Amino acid sequence: MLSRFVQPLRAAVAFLIIAVSTVLHATPLLALALFKLVLPLPAWRDRITAMLSAIGHSWIAVNSWLLQAVGTRTTVQQEGELDRRGWYLVICNHQSWADIPLLQQAFNTRIPLLKFFLKRELIWVPLLGLAWWALDFPFMRRYTRAQLEKHPEWRGKDMQATRAACEKFRRIPVSVMNFVEGTRFTPAKHAQQGSPYRHLLLPRAGGTAFVLQAMGGLFQALVDVTLVYPGGRPSMYDLLAGRVREVRIIVRQRPIPPELLDGDYENDAAFRARFQEWLNALWRDKDDCIGQQLARRG
Repeated sequence: MLSRFVQPLRAAVAFLIIAVSTVLHATPLLALALFKLVLPLPAWRDRITAMLSAIGHSWIAVNSWLLQAVGTRTTVQQEGELDRRGWYLVICNHQSWADIPLLQQAFNTRIPLLKFFLKRELIWVPLLGLAWWALDFPFMRRYTRAQLEKHPEWRGKDMQATRAACEKFRRIPVSVMNFVEGTRFTPAKHAQQGSPYRHLLLPRAGGTAFVLQAMGGLFQALVDVTLVYPGGRPSMYDLLAGRVREVRIIVRQRPIPPELLDGDYENDAAFRARFQEWLNALWRDKDDCIGQQLARRG
């Protein structure tokens, strides 16, 4: 009975802490980003970028402390050494809005700040959009097949714009995060897709291929992450209310096959088939891993 009152109060306090922390971190972020915008020398800009990343790590550290304070126990099983000064492509299954803060908690200060490819429209999200811009999150514009049929002159422009946005990452280490399924897992989506995996939706190979094409051979490794919630998929409210008692994060570092870096996924059918075969093999391993974790107690 008491938990009916404690959990909403805990969630409200946690949300308030997150809101205050967001304002306190976003304010210097924006000030430094504007200063960086007018600096003429690349070396100075790189120093400001390092300061911005430090603020980002601090922001995540507050959120990570909060997850521990509400009672969430996160265990990380890792294969291979990670380097804070490395360049990584990070892929993961997607089950809940809680995935992002938990991944940030697992990797904060262990690899470069996780950065997501964001839709261009998200820059208008109040405060957060500008904070993402200040942290050099790449904003991208993807054209639909119908748009390209109507405007064939736009073909290739999304890739050109993304490559231009990623040029800065050649100077500063980065971890680019991609939820390969493209959407959160639900039983309804799983049934609608007819997914052959027990615990996963179908992987969308196009997005991963797009990132690899845009970044070229910059990535030194693939960080393959599997998120497992033994108590069931939580909501963000569950996380803030302290109702998520255990999270398991399995981290595997894998090489990126060189032959997958330079192909044309959109126009080369043979390359597209090879890329899908590689990604589907990773997804079969991930599905087996989730099954084994769910079968294991404690």
